[in-house]
Amino acid sequence: MTPSLNSIISRLHLKQLRLLIALADHGSLLSAAKQVSLTQPGASKALHEIETTFGTALFNRTSRGLEPNDIGHCVIRYARLIHTDVAHLREEIVGIMRGHGGRVSVGVIMGAVPRVIDAISHLVTRHPEMSVEIVEDTSAALLSLIDAGRLDLAVCRTTISQTPFLYDSVNLQEETLAVIANLSHPFQHARKLHLKDLADVRWVVYRANMPMRMLLEREFREAEIRFPRHLVETTSAFATLSLLQSNPSFVALVSIDVAEFFSQHGMTGILPLKLSSKSEPYELVTRRGAPVSAGARLLMEELLARLDGPEAIA
Repeated sequence: MTPSLNSIISRLHLKQLRLLIALADHGSLLSAAKQVSLTQPGASKALHEIETTFGTALFNRTSRGLEPNDIGHCVIRYARLIHTDVAHLREEIVGIMRGHGGRVSVGVIMGAVPRVIDAISHLVTRHPEMSVEIVEDTSAALLSLIDAGRLDLAVCRTTISQTPFLYDSVNLQEETLAVIANLSHPFQHARKLHLKDLADVRWVVYRANMPMRMLLEREFREAEIRFPRHLVETTSAFATLSLLQSNPSFVALVSIDVAEFFSQHGMTGILPLKLSSKSEPYELVTRRGAPVSAGARLLMEELLARLDGPEAIA
């Protein structure tokens, strides 16, 4: 029978989690014991207590040493997360005590990466001891991380959520889109393009049902052109850039901020295709009612300082 949550919390200790991580890293009880400053009998007793706490064995005893079983891999994965969170906790406390904000974790969708990086660059210049974690993903994934407390804030969209009322948000910027391609693309030096000129090329796009993809589909539909069937789907800016670099015939739909960043650094060019639609604006998002850390507040202020007019968190 699986122990209750209260039972696990009351019996599990942080030093036991360190032992689990060491066992996963070394596969040897003796080596793990040395790493966490225990005797081998002490480590053996601690492992027995851990397995008793979870009500099941976590390792298979083999001639090669200790190998985690499926439950063991699961427990070790969470042990690493907890260990990392405690390290971040200490880092943030030290930062608050020293008055520089400590640490902040921020999520960002691909199109807003240049804007967020610019804000972070200014922030760490003013607070050089501050640590920042950046997670690039889709809006849905980032909102899930906010829900789980893994992110302090995100620059994404709450409109994709079925429960947008769970978040505080403020619009940061309207998103204008652009089509980019390799500098060797046949249309790179064209003076003007229409959507039909790109109907038969391979597009690099977001996956279905995401705002940027839906906008492109609408553009094709309103132009009465069949939407391309053979696509490459990705939410990664780096994957998009790599695809365009490896195949000069590809084109990609990205935000104008990403397009201009790539263009300024000579990585891709912006094709002269004007799209009639704009995507939904980026939002600065936090969990409603959740406390805002000092580091998160500093980054939020940096992002909000770049607005054209006065805004406040709604």
